[in-house]
Amino acid sequence: MLHSPREDSAEQLVSVHNPVGYPPKVTRKSAADRPPTLEGRVVYLIDSRFDDSAELLKQIQIWFAAHMPGVETRLRSMASTYAKDDPQLWEEIRDHGAAAIIGVGHCSTCAPAVSTHAITLETKYGVPTVAVHTEKFDRVVRSVTKMGGLPQAPLVFVPQPVMGKSAEELRAYVDGNDPVTGKPVMREIVEGLTVGLAAGDADASSDRSTPRLVEPDTEDNLHAAFLRNDWTDKLPIVLPTESRVADMLAATSRKPDEVVGRMQPTTNRGLWEYTVEKVAVNAVMAGADPEYFPVILALAAAQVSARGSTSSSASAMAVVNGPIRHQIGMNCGVGALGPYNHANATIGRAFGLLSQNLQGGSVPGETFMGSLGSNYTYNNLTFAENEERSPWEPLHVQKGFNAGDSTVSIFHGCRTTTFSLGLRATYWREHVRDMLLGTDAITAPVLVLDPICARQFVDRGGFVDKSALIRWLFETARMPAGRFWDLQLVQNYIYPRATFGEEPLATKLKAAPDELIPIFQEKDINVVVVGGETNGYWQIMGAHYRTTVSVDEWR
Repeated sequence: MLHSPREDSAEQLVSVHNPVGYPPKVTRKSAADRPPTLEGRVVYLIDSRFDDSAELLKQIQIWFAAHMPGVETRLRSMASTYAKDDPQLWEEIRDHGAAAIIGVGHCSTCAPAVSTHAITLETKYGVPTVAVHTEKFDRVVRSVTKMGGLPQAPLVFVPQPVMGKSAEELRAYVDGNDPVTGKPVMREIVEGLTVGLAAGDADASSDRSTPRLVEPDTEDNLHAAFLRNDWTDKLPIVLPTESRVADMLAATSRKPDEVVGRMQPTTNRGLWEYTVEKVAVNAVMAGADPEYFPVILALAAAQVSARGSTSSSASAMAVVNGPIRHQIGMNCGVGALGPYNHANATIGRAFGLLSQNLQGGSVPGETFMGSLGSNYTYNNLTFAENEERSPWEPLHVQKGFNAGDSTVSIFHGCRTTTFSLGLRATYWREHVRDMLLGTDAITAPVLVLDPICARQFVDRGGFVDKSALIRWLFETARMPAGRFWDLQLVQNYIYPRATFGEEPLATKLKAAPDELIPIFQEKDINVVVVGGETNGYWQIMGAHYRTTVSVDEWR
């Protein structure tokens, strides 16, 4: 049982740093004026182009035809993915419509986007708008509307899921009650478009509102408080005392109050700001040594969250290159991706902790919506490349740095992993093709090769240059166009961009169903060499390359 300081005055009180970043400022916005009735007016139904959203909107359209025939409804799809603004459509709605219904927000990224578009229509174009979401994203979108300066924005919820449901099932959603409020869905929608909204009480947060220190307490109570406040990864932490944070700060020439960057769990949630000192606090909590701090600062400077709130449960991967690998004793050999090296383990853990705390949280159901979660996020697959045993130039040289530079490269995704041993003499090309087909189509292959296997690619395929191997992988990773465009992830994230005219996707869309087309873009394929040569094992990790950051600049 934990005791308060008053109950046990003999216990020494400890002063520690607060690990949380600084919240964004919120600018209050005004909602559009509502018409007294929708009769005789045009209502736009806006398809966000995610997982059968249009099918639910069609049922709303049918409801209006049956119950309010004097309302004209026009169903429109956004020009590209939900992630992109669509000012041309917004202008059409402003000029020809009286109100709008947008949906359906039913993933961790599309739900914030749907509510953000609704706020744009309300506040920039003067169009009364209701955002429709599934009930799983209730807390998520309320946070988005608050950060967007319109917390009173109308939100209506239907059950999860929408994807794959029949017309009859979706009609039952529309005819039924909102699972969050218990009120009829269509009554909420109509009232949201016609009843004036109460004035919002947006929280005009200061960008320096987070306290620097936590109120002093006993070590046991502080550990319990950090756990209770969701400031940890649920494993024990090192308390960030003032002396420990000072030791960490001594490992960089940067000033403690210098802003390193801004981060958010997902787009439209609001960018939180953080300083060198805040990064140091999370590095201490992870158990990192001060000599690792420049690498951790470089990771923070990338402004890529290792705790991204994607319902697909993505993880990050961090690859360290250059002299810093040996200077701080990182592992690039036997067990490099495992828990066997202090630098690898604690740098990766610090990346995760700083991501969740400096972006304002990573709480399941609120600021983290990964349906499955990922065990990779404990240390975010952090390792050093085995440059000395690789037959090719190291990753950071491929990305434009000099061999003597120290860097860290960040990948994001890591949802799919295919695995093999070596390359057989006869069918190795077919085996690699099969592995590539097992990589999710919305990221790209990252080959993670033990040096033995890397040299086999040279011996079997003649790939003396890494670029030649990447070109061959691009040409090999093909599938029939009909199959490709039928993949759900492709329908959600690639097909809308193709219809918007983005190349080379638009050209691929013109292919006949049985024509073999490339799954990935050549520029997105990467190769990393790591491992201790105990055998020629290798993996293909599905992951986006995000950026490479100089470590030297943060020494």
